Amino acid sequence: MTSPETAAAPQTAATAGPATTTGPADDGVPDAVVPDTKDWTWVLERVCPDCGLDSAAVAPGSVPGLIRANADAWVTVLAGDEDALRRRPRPDVWSDLEYACHVRDVFRLFHVRLNLMLDQEGPDFPNWDQDETAVAERYREQRPGAVAADLAEAGRVLADAFERVGGGQWQRTGNRGDGARFTVESFSRYLIHDPVHHLYDVTGERV
Repeated sequence: MTSPETAAAPQTAATAGPATTTGPADDGVPDAVVPDTKDWTWVLERVCPDCGLDSAAVAPGSVPGLIRANADAWVTVLAGDEDALRRRPRPDVWSDLEYACHVRDVFRLFHVRLNLMLDQEGPDFPNWDQDETAVAERYREQRPGAVAADLAEAGRVLADAFERVGGGQWQRTGNRGDGARFTVESFSRYLIHDPVHHLYDVTGERV
């Protein structure tokens, strides 16, 4: 699985519990995938060769619009055939539905982290294991329609929050458990790569 958020990043109340689920997946494919432990902060310095996003060139003021556009694209993806959405291309790669659940939870998580940065001086982000969350929250069993609604709402909330940032707030800082240090400005550019990259994972379309 490709994931721009490292496994040593957030385990908070970023998720609000699983969306309404169906019965357990019975395709013989284990829920867990091989964890991605790469540090993706390099995307702040150079163009991603996969999805094509140049995060360094993203203006922070454009991030709210990019979040909303990305959330809309995921809603379109989740309107597809439910069986196809649940099907993994390989046992070690998330299905489209699982990627969508992850993006929804990333939007929620980054809203929590953004608020920490705005409300506290140099906060440390609580850890979050994205792969553990995917299993615990039963991503593979969630209903696409419910995920679409929750993802759209999470994207709206996060976009609105970034839209309210101004002035010196862009230089406030926060720290991830693996030692990565962000300003709100770099955090906004790091954030947008995650859902954009995962949309590429699902659709194959580069930015």
